[in-house]
Amino acid sequence: MFFDPTWLLIIVVSTVLGLVTQGYVNSTYRKWSRVPLAVGLSGAQVARRVLDADGLASVQVGQIGGSLTDNYDPRTKRLNLSQGVHSGTSVAAAGVAAHEAGHALQDAHGYVFGRVRGALVPVASFGSMASWVLIVVGFLIGFSGLIWLGVLFYAFAVLFQVVTLPVEFDASRRALARLETVGGLPSEQIDGARAVLTAAALTYVAAALIAALQLLYFVGLARD
Repeated sequence: MFFDPTWLLIIVVSTVLGLVTQGYVNSTYRKWSRVPLAVGLSGAQVARRVLDADGLASVQVGQIGGSLTDNYDPRTKRLNLSQGVHSGTSVAAAGVAAHEAGHALQDAHGYVFGRVRGALVPVASFGSMASWVLIVVGFLIGFSGLIWLGVLFYAFAVLFQVVTLPVEFDASRRALARLETVGGLPSEQIDGARAVLTAAALTYVAAALIAALQLLYFVGLARD
């Protein structure tokens, strides 16, 4: 398995895709983080406006450590923004903050794919870890049953990646729509926020593609 040319090719493709997409995200974010937001709001203030405009005053906006670690926690109804986004007054900060607020809007309105992704979290997390153990052990001892079980577990992790795509795209769509009506930004800055969110979305596309390629390889391994 580990010396199979096909597997090595998948590793190379995965590495290149990861580096390219992450590099594009970083460069796009840096570009628009240098452009001050026309309305002079911080990322936290933008998020607060988006939330309040949808009647979500109960959702808290807080700060967390790290860079681009921004997230929305549906369990605590809290929107966590990294320092650069929380306090930043750039187009990039506004775009990221509005995107995370978009996840809060999904949660509040019962967005179907958001609920499906939330339900998949525990099984996908377990599956992504257990699958490798089962597949490797099954391959080493030549027991296809274990490999197929590992493939099944990994399929849930892939399904999670696939379901994540509409969730992220929809959050960005909601974010851009709210920025146009709530933020009062000129069109060129809306385009800048769109560029940042599009770059970020490509990382999810790449992750789903890589996971699907690995799943297909594992299926082929189990069938041999």
